[in-house]
Amino acid sequence: MAVLQQTTVERETSLVGSSLHSGAKVNLTLRPAPANTGYLFCRKDLPDEPTIAAHADHVKQVERATTLSEGNIKVQTVEHLLSALRGLGIDNAFIDLDANEPPIGDGSAEVFVKLIERAGKTSLGTPRVTFELKEPVYVTGKDGAYMAALPYDGYKVSCTNANHTGKHTQYLSLDINEESYRNGIARARTFVFYEEVEPLMKKGLIQGGSLENAIVIRGDSLLSKEPMRFEDEFVRHKILDILGDLALFPLCFKAHIVAAKPSHGLNVELARAILKNYRKYLSQLMPIENIPVGEGALDINGLMKLLPHRYPFLMVDRILKFEGDKAVAIKNVSINEPYFQGHFPSYPVMPGVLQIEAMAQVASILMLRKAENAGKLGFFMSADNVKFRKMVLPGDTLMMHVELTKYRGKIGKAVGHCTVNGEVVSEGELMFALQ
Repeated sequence: MAVLQQTTVERETSLVGSSLHSGAKVNLTLRPAPANTGYLFCRKDLPDEPTIAAHADHVKQVERATTLSEGNIKVQTVEHLLSALRGLGIDNAFIDLDANEPPIGDGSAEVFVKLIERAGKTSLGTPRVTFELKEPVYVTGKDGAYMAALPYDGYKVSCTNANHTGKHTQYLSLDINEESYRNGIARARTFVFYEEVEPLMKKGLIQGGSLENAIVIRGDSLLSKEPMRFEDEFVRHKILDILGDLALFPLCFKAHIVAAKPSHGLNVELARAILKNYRKYLSQLMPIENIPVGEGALDINGLMKLLPHRYPFLMVDRILKFEGDKAVAIKNVSINEPYFQGHFPSYPVMPGVLQIEAMAQVASILMLRKAENAGKLGFFMSADNVKFRKMVLPGDTLMMHVELTKYRGKIGKAVGHCTVNGEVVSEGELMFALQ
C-alpha cells in the first residue's frame, strides 16, 4: 500500500470578499506551507503580523461561527475555509488575512474550493500521519443533541439535522472524499431562521448577511436568491460545518462521525474529545525513560530474591527507584495475564484487588530491604480507604507509588496509589506483618 504524502497548495493565490459577521471587506491569500505546519492564520493588518494555528485548543467562541483567539489575535468564522482545505486533501497552508474573518462568499465553501483549485495541490514528500480511532468518543448537548466518533476504516459522517420548529428535519450519511466533498457538500449554503435574524444583529453578528449568502427559513417558506441547490441542503451544510470544525484536530483521522442536532459548540467539543483520545494514545506509546539501574532499582531477578511470590501472583515487574521509605514500581499489564480468562474475558479489566496486592508487594519490599528483616515474609493484614477510580486494561503500564508511613516491630503501614498515563486509577492505606 502506498504511503500518502502531506500536501500544500502549489502557488500563492488570493481572493477578496465581504465577511459575514463584521460585514467588512477582506483580502485572503493562501500560501504554500512546509510539512507539519497545519493551517496557520496570519493577521496582516495587526502589528508584527501575529499568527494563530487552527487548533481545538485555540477555540474561544462558538456562537454562530467558530472563533480562534490567542493573545492579541482573533480570527472568526474559520469553519468553511477549513472544511474546504480538509475536504480537498490540503494538509498545510499559510492563510493571510487583513481582517478578523475570511470572506463569506455565497454562504457555502464553494468560493474556497475554487480558490484551492486555482492554487493547485502539491506533495511535500513527507508521510501524512493519520490517526485511526480505536474506541468510541462521544459528547452530548442540550435538547438531545449528541455527536460520536466511532472506529471506522475511512472517514464518514452520518448527520440528522433537526431544529426547534420540528420542520425541515433532514438526514444524510456520506463517505467523505474529494469527489463527494466537491459534488455533495461544498456548495451547500448556510441558513438561519427568520426569528433569529434581529437578535443576532443586535449582538453585532451577521452584519454582512443577506439572501445572497444565506437561506432564511420563515415557517414553511425558504427565502433565497436562488433555488435550493440540494433537496437536503440544510443537512449537507451541517456536514460542511462538521468537517471544518473537526479540522481543528490537527491530523487527518479515520472515524465514522454520527451527529444529531450538531452545532459549532458540539463540533468543537468532539474535536477536543478526539484530541484527548489521541493524546492518551500517544502517552501509551511513550517509553519510560531513564529507568534507574543498580542499587537505586530492582529488576525482576532482584525482586524474586526478596518476594516469595511467583507466577501467577508476582504483581511487580520492576522497582524503578527508592527514595528513603518510598518506592516507585511498574507492572506491565498483558492480555496474557491468567486472570483475564475469567475476569470479563470479552472486556478484560484488571481486578482492583490485584492492584491493591501489587501495592502491598511493593510495601513489603520496602520493609524487607531493611537488614533486620532479611529472610522474613510479609503478610497482608488490612486495607483501608480503598478507592478504584479508573479501569486498567491490557496494554496499560501500571505505576505503583508506595510510601512506608509507620514501622514498629513486625507491623508496618503504608499508603499507595496506582497510576496509568499519569492518572490515578486506585489508591489505599495498607497494613501488613512480617513473620
